[in-house]
Amino acid sequence: MNSLYGIKKMKKILVVMSLSFGFISAHAADEGAPKSIAGPVRALTMPALDDAVLLKQQLAGKQRSVLHKMRDKYRHPQQTLEFFDVKASMTVVEIWPGEGWYTEILAPYLKDKGKLYAAHFSADSDQPHYKKSLQVFANKLNAQPKIYGKVELTVLEPPKFLQIAPDGSADRVLTFRNVHNWMKSDQAATVFNAMYKALKPGGILGIVEHRNSPLKPQDVHALSGYVTEDYVIALARNAGFEFLEKSEINANSKDTKDYPEGVWTLPPVLKLKDKDRKKYLEIGESDRMTIKFIKPKPVLTTFLPEPF
Repeated sequence: MNSLYGIKKMKKILVVMSLSFGFISAHAADEGAPKSIAGPVRALTMPALDDAVLLKQQLAGKQRSVLHKMRDKYRHPQQTLEFFDVKASMTVVEIWPGEGWYTEILAPYLKDKGKLYAAHFSADSDQPHYKKSLQVFANKLNAQPKIYGKVELTVLEPPKFLQIAPDGSADRVLTFRNVHNWMKSDQAATVFNAMYKALKPGGILGIVEHRNSPLKPQDVHALSGYVTEDYVIALARNAGFEFLEKSEINANSKDTKDYPEGVWTLPPVLKLKDKDRKKYLEIGESDRMTIKFIKPKPVLTTFLPEPF
């Protein structure tokens, strides 16, 4: 009898202890836990990549050819695009992209949040090498639609084709080593006007160009491929741009700018082929200006009523 009573009493004690411990645990958990635990479960989202990190990823990406990556030491794409303040959410026009050296970087960089217009030659051009260049570029875009599918091709072939993007739509217009080509055909002023028209007020024009010595008179047709900074600044100002800033990112003090075949004597063209090849390889690619301009915003004038 006493034994049975003791067993029942022990069971009651264990039940009370169990209930008490459960209450204390639940109370402690409620006091110590964040209030959001009791609320609805929220999905975790990864923070957006910083523009500099995203740009660096594209520079290392598999979409870039090995030969193109080898030229980074001369062209400094990350520093150049950062100097032009190109953000991943912007609308950008790349002028005369050639076979796509910079497009390999810009297209994936802008793909998700921005927009890239590639202003290339006309498919109806009467210049065979223009048509061939466009076809090579179009083949590149079509071969990798996941990377280049959102690139919009426009046409720049002055004086006939000048609509590089909808008027006032671009945050940035970028051109790399093209000014001398427009000077050769007497179309530099026309192209600068077209770039001005495409930019938003406050938009930036970024230019990289083979830099001529300021001590040499500038050939208006730039047959050597070299152009003075003052000449580029004058072209931009005549179109309505304001000078912002220049950089020595792409400078090369070894470039003497006095070669038999102009700038094309140097790599990557090496027009003299094996003649003095080692010498020109040691010089490297040309000395280049890196310069930016802004399309000014309109000045708002407030007219006060005349006093009575």
